[in-house]
Order: sequence, then C-alpha cells, then structure tokens
Amino acid sequence: MTLETERLILRPWREDDARWLYEYAKDPLVGPAAGWPPHTDPEDSLNIIRSVLSAPDTFAVTVKGDGRAVGSVGLKTPALPVPTGELELGYWIGVPFWGRGYITEAAGGLLRYCFEEKGAERLWCGHYEGNVRSRRVIEKCGFRLMVKRRSRVPLLGETRTEYYYALAKEEWRG
Repeated sequence: MTLETERLILRPWREDDARWLYEYAKDPLVGPAAGWPPHTDPEDSLNIIRSVLSAPDTFAVTVKGDGRAVGSVGLKTPALPVPTGELELGYWIGVPFWGRGYITEAAGGLLRYCFEEKGAERLWCGHYEGNVRSRRVIEKCGFRLMVKRRSRVPLLGETRTEYYYALAKEEWRG
C-alpha cells in the first residue's frame, strides 16, 4: 500500500532502499534520539529493512519526484498498556530533511490512514527527554501529553525519561 500527501509518497520499504537508509541512519543525530544505534554499514541497514521496516503499516518517506527513502513513519502496538486497537505512531527523518515539515506531513498522512481506514479510536506517540524536534512534531499533530515515565531503552542499554502523548479520533483535526 502507498499513501500520498501534498509533497510526499509513503511507500513500503524495499531492499534497494538500504543505501539510502544507511546514508541517513548512520548519523548519530538520528537513531540515538529515537532509541536505536546508528547503522554501521549498508548490510546493517538491509538487515533492518528485512527485520524491522518490513513490518505492516511501516512506510519509507519519499519526496515526490525523488524515489529516495529519506525517513520512516509507521504504526505499531503501543509500548504502554492501552486498550486493544489503539496504536502507536513512530517516525524519523534524515538530518538533511529536518526543518522542512516533511515528517509532520508524513505523520499527518498516517493519522488519516489510522483513523479513516484502520478505524482506530486513539493513537499514541512518544519521545525521549531532550528530543525537542520530535516533541514539536507530536504537538503540531494535535497530541496531548498523557504519561511521563522512566523506561529502559534496550537497543542502547540505558534508561531514559520518555513522554507519551495521545490523540483520540474525535480530537483529530483531519
């Protein structure tokens, strides 16, 4: 399945995206802020595509007219104990594309898909303390802060403070 927004195409990840994934995910400003280590080589990125990014409802973010995967947006089961059917939104985008509103636009496209096509009643989204850029995306999308907690970040082997926000379908400004 492919989703389209004004400036973006959200499409399934492909194995030939590994070089672009590596290009952006090797940057230490990207992964650690989201709870995962920088990618070490293109083979590492290919393995991530096969094992993580191939999950249902996970999309490569591409700018219209340019097929490069420059980020990712997806839905998953929330890390918090919530009612069945509620989902969690996750995202990241490569540093050269920061500040252009792309990930906010991609998240908005996924909100529409989540509420209109998947029939979800509430969506969750979180960020770790200090990730101001992610917090701004969450707030621009209309989420409200619900939970602050300390939790383990298994891929980095550390404990951090994380903030979880929720957006109910009836609050969504689609």
